[in-house]
Amino acid sequence: MNEAMGDAQATPSNKKVVSRAEALWVMIAAAVAAIATSAAGVSNIVAYFAGPVTLTLPLATTHQAATGLRLGAEAHFASIEATIPALPLTEATLLAWAGVLNLVGILAVLALLFVLAFRLRGENLFTAGSVWIIGACGVVLAVAGTLGQGLDSAGRHRVAQAIGANQGGAGESIIFSANFNVGPLMAGIVLILVAAVFQLGGRLQKDTEGLV
Repeated sequence: MNEAMGDAQATPSNKKVVSRAEALWVMIAAAVAAIATSAAGVSNIVAYFAGPVTLTLPLATTHQAATGLRLGAEAHFASIEATIPALPLTEATLLAWAGVLNLVGILAVLALLFVLAFRLRGENLFTAGSVWIIGACGVVLAVAGTLGQGLDSAGRHRVAQAIGANQGGAGESIIFSANFNVGPLMAGIVLILVAAVFQLGGRLQKDTEGLV
């Protein structure tokens, strides 16, 4: 009776949050997502040079006002969706490099997911290698995501200027129009902090093993 109770009490402590089979499925899902994302990204990059391409372009002008509004509302368009048969080489290059950097950021996250699931299956998560991998992915995500958005904004602004969509009204001068998302930068910083946590966890694990 006491032996049975002991086994029952030991079972919950030995239960894994993620089993080896579940970790394997995470690895497979990450690999499939990486392949699909790479194929879609390469296709978009090729389209910038081959054309035609449909882009959502930001507008930094109040010249293109929306009409037919009710309740006395006044509004202007902040963006347009344009289809261009062939992009100029400079703009196509900017958008292509932006696509490459954004793709690198996404692949870094998927690679991190794959590696962590692989190490979780081997139960060797808190290692110096894990710390380096998480930190490196955080840096890549932050840098690639930020630079990618900058190049993308520059390319789209130049395209909007080239097709004449960003023409200012009387007394209005347009310098630059851009959309920026701090998500990749913040996610990269979070990953760097997680790497520091893993480093601390590895030290605590070694100290605990030394006490046993």
